[in-house]
Amino acid sequence: MQSDMSISTWQAELAVDCRCILGEGPQWDAVNQRLYWCNILEKQLHWLSPASGESGHYQLDHMVSLAAPLEGGGLLLVGEDRLSRFDPINAAVEKFCDFEADNPVTRSNDARIDRHGSLWLSSMGKAAEKGAGSLYRLHRGKLTQLRTGLTIPNAICFSANGGFAWFTDTATGVVMRWTLDSDGWPKGEPQPWADFSATQGNPDGAVVDSQGCLWLALWGASQVVRLDHDGQVIARVELPVSQPSCPAFAGPELKTLYITTAQEGFSAEQLAQEPTAGSLYVAETGIKGLAEPPLRLV
Repeated sequence: MQSDMSISTWQAELAVDCRCILGEGPQWDAVNQRLYWCNILEKQLHWLSPASGESGHYQLDHMVSLAAPLEGGGLLLVGEDRLSRFDPINAAVEKFCDFEADNPVTRSNDARIDRHGSLWLSSMGKAAEKGAGSLYRLHRGKLTQLRTGLTIPNAICFSANGGFAWFTDTATGVVMRWTLDSDGWPKGEPQPWADFSATQGNPDGAVVDSQGCLWLALWGASQVVRLDHDGQVIARVELPVSQPSCPAFAGPELKTLYITTAQEGFSAEQLAQEPTAGSLYVAETGIKGLAEPPLRLV
C-alpha cells in the first residue's frame, strides 16, 4: 500500500466519551438526524444527535452490531442470534427473524445497507474462531447466505451505481471487490482489490464517499485510510487510539466522518495509555459521504 507522507492527513477528535469495549457499526439515520453505533460486547446501542450534541444509549438483552434505519420508521437490529425491529421512542424490541440462532459459537458482525435497500450482514465466531463466519443478504425480508468460511467479515460497502460490493476477512488483510448484477446479487467470485497483509493494522469497517473512494479503518494502526478506485491510499485520518473499527458519514450534508473505536483485548497498561479507547471520534475532512437508502423489508 502507498505510504507517501505527503498525502492529505486529518486528526480525529473525541466526539462522545463512551469508552465502549467494542464500538462498532456506526449508522446515520437521516430521517431522525441521529447517529447510532453499538457496543457489541456490553449489549448497548448508542446514539448521538449532532445538532444538539445530546447522546445516550439503550441497554439491550443481547449483543447487537448494527441498527439499520427502516423504510417507514424505526430500526432493524442485527443481533447475535436474531434480527429485531426496534422503536427508539419507547425502546420496544420485536423479533423479526432468527439469525444463526442454532449456532451458539457465532454472533453478528459487520453489516451495511446496499443500493437496493437490502442489508448485507455477517457473522463471526465469538472468539474469532477460524472460518466460523458467513456473509448474508437480507433482500425484501428473505435471508440468503452468500459466503461461508470467513473468520472476521468486515468492510461491507457498495459503489454508488450498485455495480460492486467490497468486503474483507480481516484475518487475511485483503479487501475484496465483488461484481454485482442489476438486482444487487453477486456474480462470479470476489477479486482481491487492496492488500494490507504486509502493513501495520488490519482492515476493519469501511464506507464509501460521494466520489467513489473507500474509507477503511485499520484496526491496530490508529488510522482510517481513504482508498482510490484502484485501492491505493490517497489520504488518512489519524486517531489518538489504536483500534478504530468503522467510519460513517453523518450530519445533514454527510460531511462529518465519525469513527467508532474499541478497547477489546487491552491490558491495564494499554488502557492507561489510551484512556478514551472505545469512544466515538470525529473528523472534518470536507469530503461528502454517499447517502444510503433505508432498509426495505418488503
